[in-house]
Amino acid sequence: MATFSYRPDSRDYSSLLLAGVPLLDVRAPVEFAQGALPAASNLPLMNNQERAAVGACYKASGQPAALALGHSLVSGSVREARLAAWQTWCEANPNGYLYCARGGLRSHLVQQWLRERHINFPLVEGGYRALRQYALREMDALAKRPMFIISGNTGCGKTLLVRELAYGVDLEGIARHRGSSFGRTLSPQPSQASFENQLAVTLLQKATAFGDRPGFRWILEDEGASIGSRHLPLSLREGMQRADIMVINDPFERRLARLEEEYFRHMAAAFISRLGEENGWQAFSGYLRQGLYAIRRRLGLENALRLNALLEQALLRHRSHNDPGAHLSWLAPLLRDYYDPMYRYQLSKKIQSVCFEGTFEEVTAWLLEQGVHRIDANLAAPGQPKAQRCAFPVTRKKLPS
Repeated sequence: MATFSYRPDSRDYSSLLLAGVPLLDVRAPVEFAQGALPAASNLPLMNNQERAAVGACYKASGQPAALALGHSLVSGSVREARLAAWQTWCEANPNGYLYCARGGLRSHLVQQWLRERHINFPLVEGGYRALRQYALREMDALAKRPMFIISGNTGCGKTLLVRELAYGVDLEGIARHRGSSFGRTLSPQPSQASFENQLAVTLLQKATAFGDRPGFRWILEDEGASIGSRHLPLSLREGMQRADIMVINDPFERRLARLEEEYFRHMAAAFISRLGEENGWQAFSGYLRQGLYAIRRRLGLENALRLNALLEQALLRHRSHNDPGAHLSWLAPLLRDYYDPMYRYQLSKKIQSVCFEGTFEEVTAWLLEQGVHRIDANLAAPGQPKAQRCAFPVTRKKLPS
């Protein structure tokens, strides 16, 4: 058994979040599902039904009766099983902390029960609510830092570039969605609160690691107000609307090659790996059909029917000939006739914010010239080639130092 030396309870929310300290969340599963912190594990004191019963008792008969009911529900073998789970977690995470919703009765009770087993384990004062409030305040402040926005047509590698750069914040990765009608992944999107928590912690960690470097700016992908069903925080949206924009303009065929790899080859393999050959293929097919169906009205009836027929033909060839490239028969016209015109219209409304435009490599080099660093061993970029300015006729302006 691990030895637990005394550690005091903590309200040092910054250190807990920055270090990714393991957190034992003893709230009910329904509370955890509504909002969780990135480093948290949910081992509840009460399950959803027990919590609901205690809550109803509290409203009807007051706190003493509710406490008595809670102790009766979590007693005997139920209490022992939960204590054993907490003990196992504490032994695996001896530097961790526990918390409940507000640092109240539940976390203190779990702490007391653990102490009876000679496990001195500290709690987070103020609980989940205090940690979340701190994280959101920090996010609002950090969203005021300068930003570069990476824009460009579908398939130009925006997300790839954001992930390559030390100051990049992968909004789509945090949201578990790629932002289009075909954007869902195999993992469900986090709750809105969990999305905000992860985003806040990511900003806090990156600002602490890199924020003092000359030329520091957040690098974000151009997004709308929502990514899938998750809404970007208002403070971040306002910062993005003020930011300078870099536009990636890559050749159409190169964009198609990226999309073939990501949406057809990779997604088909991921579905099959997760669900097995037959169920995985059916799920992959359904994913593509649903993506096209979601935009049918915007496409118009005739175009939607034509693309749907091409999709069905492509699915047959993909499976029979192991040819994910067959999907380009419907993807290419979808880009030309739908996604590209929509992107050009959206960009036209913020063209005055565009400060550089070029290929993926040219935009990357230009950002490095501004002091942005790649993610590498030194987070510096010695010997990087000087950026080559491209010949596209775009508005450029002098960036503030």
